[in-house]
Amino acid sequence: MELNQYHIVLVNLDPTIGSEMKKTRPCVIISPNEMNKHLQTIVVAPMTSASKAYPTRVEVNHNKTSGWLVIDQIRTIDRTRIIKVLGTLSDKEVRKVKSIIQETYLD
Repeated sequence: MELNQYHIVLVNLDPTIGSEMKKTRPCVIISPNEMNKHLQTIVVAPMTSASKAYPTRVEVNHNKTSGWLVIDQIRTIDRTRIIKVLGTLSDKEVRKVKSIIQETYLD
């Protein structure tokens, strides 16, 4: 399965500890394609359907459903946790994700 940056993928996040996001849920691949091609690990940000507007959350629409990409819960997973590719972010969503990552982690 080819895994590319900004693909929306279904991921089994269990087991988790404490406040980490749990269960099988959509996530967005954050790691660049060069890493995704060669490493056994993938960097993802989970999605949730229930969130408030928060500076580290990006509203996304997938499969006629509104949700939130949770940039403050980015994690590295083994690629075997990925069940299937569900789709990809729109160009507008990608720009917003890049902006939020830069504001959150680089400034």
